[in-house]
Amino acid sequence: ANVNAACDDDVEIFSANNWKNFSKAKQQQILLQYRLTYLAETEVNWCPALGTVLANDEIVNGVSERGGHPVVRKKMTQWSMRISAYAERLLQGLDTVDWTDSLKESQRNWIGKSVGASVTFNVNDHEETIEVFTTRPDTIFGVSFMTLAPEHELVSKITTPEQKAAVDAYVEATAKRSERDRMADVKTISGVFTGAYAEHPFTKKQIPIWIGDYVLASYGTGAVMAVPCGDQRDYDFAKHFGIEILNIFEGVDISEQAF
Repeated sequence: ANVNAACDDDVEIFSANNWKNFSKAKQQQILLQYRLTYLAETEVNWCPALGTVLANDEIVNGVSERGGHPVVRKKMTQWSMRISAYAERLLQGLDTVDWTDSLKESQRNWIGKSVGASVTFNVNDHEETIEVFTTRPDTIFGVSFMTLAPEHELVSKITTPEQKAAVDAYVEATAKRSERDRMADVKTISGVFTGAYAEHPFTKKQIPIWIGDYVLASYGTGAVMAVPCGDQRDYDFAKHFGIEILNIFEGVDISEQAF
């Protein structure tokens, strides 16, 4: 049987007949596209002084718990697991385990299965596109802006020269914070406009693209379509930076908070 595999951004078709024509290294590279454990470029907490990657629990206020050394976020090749490939099996298995409801709920949150849709936005004056995953595709017409994780690979490509200094400074500052700190800090609102715009796939409206540390590169696609009329965090971000808020809910007052 023929199998399609994406390697080095090219799609190659191989079969049992030509499999032997690939080098051992190429064979392993292809098989990594299908294994439950695979090598990938992943954002990690890197401590140069200790020469090792640290878990979130080993970082306190941006420095290592042991020795108090600076820790930065950077991409490194790591072993990852395709939890999405067996998420449903894990969820169903919880029904047969004699655990408390609270513990089962924490496990469901860790498994993190979400059902929704992927939406692609074209970036103006660029060939790049931004893909977002949303559990609420029905709010697509309320998208008022987009937010990318500061470490998103497109940030350096789409940022305008006028915004480059501000964006670079923000990215550098964010690299010193762990993902846990960023997730836990719900009071601080921060972000920078990239100067770029995306095109709404239906209305063709120009949507400003921002970066913000409340978006994580390791979660989803590292990009969100912000619908402030229906999401409080998006609402607070828009209010803080004076971004126009589109209201898609008839007869609903959103002057004070999201619906």
